[in-house]
Amino acid sequence: MTTQHTATLSIDGKTAEFPVYTGTLGADVIDIRSLYAKTGNFTFDPGFMSTAACKSSITYIDGDKGELLYRGYPIEQLAENCDFLQTCYLLLNGELPNAAQNSEFQNVIQHHTMVHEQLIRFYSGFRRDAHPMAVLVGVVGALSAFYHDAMDISDEYHRKVSAHRLIAKLPTIVAMAFKYGRGEPFMYPRNELSYTGNFMHMMFATPCEKYEPNPVLEKALDRILILHADHEQNASTSTVRLAGSSGANPFACIAAGIACLWGPAHGGANEACLQMLEEIGDVSKVGEYIKRAKDKNDSFKLMGFGHRVYKNFDPRAKLMRETCHDVLNELGLHDDRLFKLALALEKIALEDEYFVEKKLYPNVDFYSGIVQRALGIPTQLFTGIFAMARTVGWIAQWNEMISDPDQKIGRPRQLYTGAAPRDVVPMDQR
Repeated sequence: MTTQHTATLSIDGKTAEFPVYTGTLGADVIDIRSLYAKTGNFTFDPGFMSTAACKSSITYIDGDKGELLYRGYPIEQLAENCDFLQTCYLLLNGELPNAAQNSEFQNVIQHHTMVHEQLIRFYSGFRRDAHPMAVLVGVVGALSAFYHDAMDISDEYHRKVSAHRLIAKLPTIVAMAFKYGRGEPFMYPRNELSYTGNFMHMMFATPCEKYEPNPVLEKALDRILILHADHEQNASTSTVRLAGSSGANPFACIAAGIACLWGPAHGGANEACLQMLEEIGDVSKVGEYIKRAKDKNDSFKLMGFGHRVYKNFDPRAKLMRETCHDVLNELGLHDDRLFKLALALEKIALEDEYFVEKKLYPNVDFYSGIVQRALGIPTQLFTGIFAMARTVGWIAQWNEMISDPDQKIGRPRQLYTGAAPRDVVPMDQR
């Protein structure tokens, strides 16, 4: 980060200067930390559309170009050449692992996959029909009650151990939420399987017979995890950073991120997309719903199309589209009612002048929902898979924040629009 020039602000004839910083990529930022002291004013930026809340070296997005970089590497190259745990190592450490580092990291994660046996009892406190995200918020937050040996967030080694535990245990916790909802016995992890293969085993195996993951489906799910591993300063990541800025333990911070991710405008988008497909119901009704989506006076929205950040094609969506078709081919599902409907919508969105002009292309949520349904993952668990993938991004961002000497507890200001000062009138005079 360098500063080469300043910005001058003029208010009521008085001027104040502020340094302007230049990063590796992207827009310059004006450092307004002294704005109130110099001018007596705050900025007003709902949704933080023009505010850089931190400096970070982890992820970079160029929405106009449709570009996503993890530590400088294009997401397309990572998805083609790396597995999820190699991507995790990159996000945590800044560089891709060599053979020895990769072997050591894989071994560490594989041997942290089990959860404390007492934690299993937490599940019985939930109703069987509880939403999996409600379960994840509670169980992940409860991890802080079990791992007191590495809770000093000022200790780099403790932060590393916590990161490994979270990455390793999230698949176990998510799979247990799935099994609990179905009334099936929990499956213990198998250390000889890959990270994604082990997750599929814990999801779909039973004690009755041995389960071996389908390589095509395992690769598809691994790619979903890579594409969702981090995404700059989104709502849930910002939540993790804000919670962490108070000194909260990492398990509590990740639980806060999971709670934020649950929202339908964020991690719940792929779940909302499948619900939309169910509402449309049949290919014959696509034209009717497309017409409604174009009508400004109609409340219906075409979920899974367009993106707040990407003003061009979501680079993750291109990769997920390939994966989607690989999975449908492998399972012979192109004639499935819902998948035929999804493909019809995709074709219209890529060719219809209205959608092309507004750049409302199918996004990663559209395709990932289709793939997960094909894999046998229930719609309610889609966001849980997202949380499992995003945990590495959250913990990398949290660790970066804790290590930053400039970091302070988050404290946004406000534009107050309430009542002016007034006196309380006694009850008998009101």
